[in-house]
Amino acid sequence: MNKIAILGGGGVRTPLLIHGLAQAQNVLALRELCLFDIDRQRANIIARLGREIVHRAGAEFQITVCDDVRAAANHADVVLNSVRVGGIEGRARDERIAIEHGFAGQETTGPGGAAMALRTVPVTLGHARVVEQVAPDAWFVNFTNPAGLMTQALTQNTRLRVIGICDTPSELFHRIGEELRIPAHELEVDYAGLNHLGWVRSVRHGDQDLMPRLLADPDLLRRLYPADLFDPVLIQTLGLIPTEYLFFYYSHRKAYRNQLRAGATRGEEIARMNAYLFEQLVAQDPAEALATYRTYLLQRNASYLKLEAEAGSAFHSAPPDYNPFETATGYHRIALDVLTCLVSGARAPIVLNVPNRNSIPDLLPDDVVEVPCDVDRGGARPRPAGLLSRDVRGLVESVKQYERRLIHAALTGSRNQARLALLESPIIGDWEAATALLDALIAADAEHLGYLK
Repeated sequence: MNKIAILGGGGVRTPLLIHGLAQAQNVLALRELCLFDIDRQRANIIARLGREIVHRAGAEFQITVCDDVRAAANHADVVLNSVRVGGIEGRARDERIAIEHGFAGQETTGPGGAAMALRTVPVTLGHARVVEQVAPDAWFVNFTNPAGLMTQALTQNTRLRVIGICDTPSELFHRIGEELRIPAHELEVDYAGLNHLGWVRSVRHGDQDLMPRLLADPDLLRRLYPADLFDPVLIQTLGLIPTEYLFFYYSHRKAYRNQLRAGATRGEEIARMNAYLFEQLVAQDPAEALATYRTYLLQRNASYLKLEAEAGSAFHSAPPDYNPFETATGYHRIALDVLTCLVSGARAPIVLNVPNRNSIPDLLPDDVVEVPCDVDRGGARPRPAGLLSRDVRGLVESVKQYERRLIHAALTGSRNQARLALLESPIIGDWEAATALLDALIAADAEHLGYLK
């Protein structure tokens, strides 16, 4: 592989991906990794840290930095999309506005997710059209949230070969395997839904159906999540194991109350963590910077969903003793699994965000869904998932309609279509609230949302 470009390469997750690429150098044979970011100083800091990671791994690809999308993507074999339009400050502001209007603040669901999508779709499609010109045969791998919506906007409005990635399902599979004391790769997990809106429907090991065992143990069900998210009775009644982000649908008032009690949102918490991280990285030599980054990852992972579920933060707590670069799951692991299959011809089942085709008959063929896919040199092909359970079908259909409408609003610049999308969101569902929210979000970020007329 000659070249990989990361759009948004100054992001805090990039060193994890660099670590994975370095570990897979024998398979990928990568020559250049180009980091594109509008904040060149920040990208240079990440590049310096990345070069230390590459050196320690004994890999040989070079890391370059660029603030021009055309130059970054030129002749790339793979373009990884990980942009955060408006920065972490935009996320924190969105989440604060959501709370001020009576809703939980979260970057992929509810008002925060809508704002992130509306500011990101136009920018990402602009980047994608440049990639179409300079690297038309490249794989365009999307990490940017809201991942399913962004992947749908890309697949429906570009000619690129697009695959959407999220590590949420694989993390749940891994936790299930840990609780059952069976390696996750030995389990046959039936999973289907949308990004951040999916459910495990069955778990098998050989000829054993393990779902009854999982559903019968309330304490085990609680341990499947990084915080105390779901009442086990809810899971048992559904007969399905939801991914963690269903918390913001099933318990959105609880999430809102906990954010009020904590006096902060996750975006505000991460903004503080990131500011401290980059202050340290600027002043440290590469070896010290790598140790600082490792501690940052541990603290960030330890605080995940604690604020929304328990009104608490682990920012100042002692981090757990494990190596965050060597975890069994994570978005960088999924990315490397996908890239390995695309490049080497190896075939593996991976849960990805791809056009539905006929995987879930409840949805349209070009709707992007999150289902197990067979991945090889030819791309990712969704496996048949069948009809959704009646207990979740309505929620999935309404969220997908919200996503379709929000993409349409972003493409047309229609303020009223954006309001209608918020009305169609199961979390918001109120015209006056949708109007007030959208007005506040646009007023706070006219630079990126002022195009809505």
